[in-house]
Amino acid sequence: MDTGAIHVHQYVVVHDCGRIINPLILEGQIRGGVAQGIGGAFYERLVYDESGQLLTQTFMDYLLPTMAEVPSIEIGHIETPSPLNPLGVKGAGEAGVIPVPAVFASAIDDAVGTRITEMPLAHARLAELIGR
Repeated sequence: MDTGAIHVHQYVVVHDCGRIINPLILEGQIRGGVAQGIGGAFYERLVYDESGQLLTQTFMDYLLPTMAEVPSIEIGHIETPSPLNPLGVKGAGEAGVIPVPAVFASAIDDAVGTRITEMPLAHARLAELIGR
């Protein structure tokens, strides 16, 4: 933990998207959402200089999570059909992406006792916060 590096062993998502029409597409949306959420929590940062010029213009500078950073994902489905449309469907994929930064910030708060108030949280920045 001295480096601020984080390793996630497993991520669990439980969601209710109403009636499931295509399970394979749904699984892909959720898994992709988790990967996107991890990127937003730790890697994807837009950096500008003092004149407003974007400095993170390439994938050498703007980092994305790879398979090495995306953990095993366990998905739980709750199927409560919506009464608001004939198919009974609701939105899907949000459970994968939206809560991820808050989940990790809370977990880091609990693990190291350091209040996390910023995202994305680069490993070096986490090491700095822990060192205080």
